[in-house]
Order: sequence, then structure tokens, then C-alpha cells
Amino acid sequence: MKDLSQNQLSMDVEKIFHMRGGHGETSYARNSSLQKEASDMVKHITMEAIQQLYLSTSPKSLVMADFGCSSGPNTLSTIRDLYQAVDGASRRVNQAAAPPELVVYLNDLPNNDFNSIFSSLPDFYGELGRHKHNAMPLFVAAFPGSFYSRVFPHNSLHFVYSSYSLHWLSKVPSEICKEKCKPINRGCIYICPKSPPQVIQAYVRQFQEDFPLFLRLRSQELISGGRMVLIFLGREGRDHIDRGSSFLWELLSRSFAILIAQGKVEEEKLDSYDVHFYAPSREEVEDEVRREGSFRLDRLETLEIGRRTGGDSPGAAIAMAVRAIQESMISHHFGEGILDSLFDTYAKLIDDELIKQDIRPLTLVLVLTKL
Repeated sequence: MKDLSQNQLSMDVEKIFHMRGGHGETSYARNSSLQKEASDMVKHITMEAIQQLYLSTSPKSLVMADFGCSSGPNTLSTIRDLYQAVDGASRRVNQAAAPPELVVYLNDLPNNDFNSIFSSLPDFYGELGRHKHNAMPLFVAAFPGSFYSRVFPHNSLHFVYSSYSLHWLSKVPSEICKEKCKPINRGCIYICPKSPPQVIQAYVRQFQEDFPLFLRLRSQELISGGRMVLIFLGREGRDHIDRGSSFLWELLSRSFAILIAQGKVEEEKLDSYDVHFYAPSREEVEDEVRREGSFRLDRLETLEIGRRTGGDSPGAAIAMAVRAIQESMISHHFGEGILDSLFDTYAKLIDDELIKQDIRPLTLVLVLTKL
């Protein structure tokens, strides 16, 4: 297993990072129900935004992009909802007129499992009745690449959607550990209670670089008046240590520490590993939207996903969800051999904590209009 410095790992995020593909037990397709639950809770916001866009622009072809689409049933569920929203709006306006076309571009990093999406499309088209007389035409295509770069031509999109993607940074902040330096976030893989102030500052600076960049790039791709619905993890207030996202990363760090004590992981490996993740506060998001200046913030809401009941233990469900997301990065850095032990330990730690108090990551929901 090749040892990677933190700087090398940061540079390789675009090449390495992807949700676990396929339909196996540890796949994202089978372990993304928490994300689906959250997107369903705010579906009325998303549907209202795209219907208002259609009614205000009345395009013959409405072109939208799903940034960070991943794979599995959530991807097609989103397309189905948006298709039905546009179709319903167009028929209410003029039942006799030909319906518009809906063009959906799927975007994610190049190693995303796009194949599983496209192999499901024939049956999906059949379910929608896409080939029936007077059915609204639907076209789906993929545009791989980082959304921290230009993906689409100038003024080519009407609507942008992104669910549970923008908390992923373009890289691990380089200030945490440059090549051949001494790690400064020892024993932690994200911001934790023992992280020094410079770690927090590094993550904040990376967010302040990445989020405005995403906005600026999308403003170039969207038409004037185009809209975006962005759903991603955040936090409450100024404190970076919360009982939501940061605590789940802290428990994963503790799981690594247990494996280190068992001789299954080298301590140096953990000290050179940090996640390219950041959960901003709503105040930080508002500040960056205002500072970047390309969009009007129409709506900003927060929601919590509560504890799930039934089936596996809550810890097992959360651990499997995190594994489906993090497996590519962890196996690249530590090797695949630790995955089962790591996430079994992680599930037990989560269950132990849930006995004491619930863990409720906060989700931010933004609706923006290009000025």
C-alpha cells in the first residue's frame, strides 16, 4: 500500500473519491435512505422552485443539471419528481399545447457509477410513459467532472439541483499538513475538540474558497433568472463542534483509534488522513452568497433527520451510509482490509452514543435565483 502525504491525498480527491457503486450490501444505492428522507422532506421546495422557473420563462426545452448526482434509486427519483413537476405546470398553463422538453444532465466525479443509472433508464422511461402520445419528452445525459470547475457551456442551464454534495470540499485544506510536514490534527480526521485553532481556520478558508467558486461557475452556466436548489449538511451557530456532523466524524476517529490499539492500523496513517468535508453555518452561507454577488438568496431553511427505527440498529444504518460514502478514500489510504472491522466498531460506538443522546446532523436548504 503506497503511503500518501496529506498534500498528495488532497490532490487526488477528484481521482479517488466516489460513492460505492453497484447494488451490493455496502453500495450507496442500498445505503442512501437517510439522504432520500431529507430530500423528500424538502421536495415541495424543489418542486415549487422548478415550477416557478418554468412559468416565468416558458422554455421549449427546460435544461437542468444535477450536480453530485451519485447513483442508485435517489438519482432517478429526483428526475421523476422534477419531470412530474414540469409536466404538471405545463399542462395547467395550456392543456392543448405541446409539452416542453425536459433535458437532465447528470454530473459527478469521473469514477461515479454512471453505468448503473443508464442501465436503469429503459425501465424508468417506461414507468414515466415517456413514449406515450403527447407525453413530455425527457432526455438524460451525463457530464463527468468536478463541480469546482466549469462543466457546462455559458448560459446553457435553466435549473440546478444538488443534494448532499456541497459539504464536500474540493480538497483537504493544504494548511493542515503540507508534504513532509508534521501533522497538526493528530488523532482526528475532521474538526474535533482537540483540534488546534489553525485546523478550524484552514477548513473555514477552504469553504470560503470553494463555495463562492461553485456559485460563480454556476452563474456562468445558468441563464439570467435561472434557479438553484442546494441541499447539504451544515451546523447550528458558531461552534464547529456539534452533536451532528462533527460528532459523527469524531466517532469515526475513535474507531480508528481502537484499530490502532489492536495493531490493525498504524498511528501515522491516521495522523496523515483528514476528510475533505465542511459543515457551514447558515450565517456563513448567507455571507458567502452575499459576497459572491451572482445570486439572490430566496430561501434558506434548516432541518434535522431524527433517529430511525426498525430493521438494523441505528448505528449500523449510519455506519453503512458513511461507509458507502467514504470507502473509496479510506481503502485507498489505509487498505481495504480494515473496512469491516472499522465500520463494525463505528456502528457500536454510534449505538452507545445514541443511548445517551440523539445525533442529529443539520441540513441546509437553499433556493437561489441568478441576478
